[in-house]
Amino acid sequence: MSETGPIVARTVAAMREHVALWKAEGNLVAVVPTMGALHDGHLALVKAAQRDCRRVIVTIFVNPTQFAAEEDLDAYPRGEAADLAKLQALGADLAFLPGVDQMYPDGFATNVRVEGLTEVLCGLERPVHFGGVATVVSKLFNQSKADRAYFGEKDYQQFLVVRRMVRDLDIPIEVVPVPTVRESDGLAMSSRNVYLSKEQRAVAPALYKVLSGMATRMAQGETASAAITWGRAALDSAGFDRIEYLEVRDAETLAPIDGATRNARVFVATHMGETRLIDNLAV
Repeated sequence: MSETGPIVARTVAAMREHVALWKAEGNLVAVVPTMGALHDGHLALVKAAQRDCRRVIVTIFVNPTQFAAEEDLDAYPRGEAADLAKLQALGADLAFLPGVDQMYPDGFATNVRVEGLTEVLCGLERPVHFGGVATVVSKLFNQSKADRAYFGEKDYQQFLVVRRMVRDLDIPIEVVPVPTVRESDGLAMSSRNVYLSKEQRAVAPALYKVLSGMATRMAQGETASAAITWGRAALDSAGFDRIEYLEVRDAETLAPIDGATRNARVFVATHMGETRLIDNLAV
């Protein structure tokens, strides 16, 4: 990386040119897929990649195919200069910033769908989301030819979908999960947190407190259904506008769990005004 920041590549050919040189030198190459508006959660992924690999690519692309028509694509936060400054401070090697025409040229007609993991939780209200994620991530893996990819556990369902896709399609890359990075009050870091008003931001940390309470109750022997009943009441009293889902699922298959807590994970999606917040926690 130069002193002025990471290499900026806007085409697949430009990125591959650098990757070919790195691999010829025997370097492990990591990729960190993002949609920009980088925060400390994203930067934790970059740091994890740097610990494991000699060269790190960060991709920044607000992917239109994972947004439904009524969702916040146009309003999604963007800030290329600020993102590049943060990557420079960390010493990331390359930033891949393709345009829509580079990722989805005229005549693009292929989509990737992962069945089984995508019809529950976030997939219920966002039916196009994971197809868009799987398609763009498969392209980023093929384009970058990276050895490892890093994903945050905040989007745990997304991590499972990507990992399954890689296994099923024999893509030669290791998908590495990184623990959720939280604010000091427990709120999971997210680019969408900037949408919260001051009053909403004061309520939002209750999300993590409720998940922690549910995990503790289940670890002490309470059933998942009882913990969910308690959790929904707690979220309602905290002031969330709508609970999209609050469920306990198997951490590998996302199958529902009620009795045993082994390998269980609590998942939640709520709404505060127009802002959607998600989180999850292992029991």
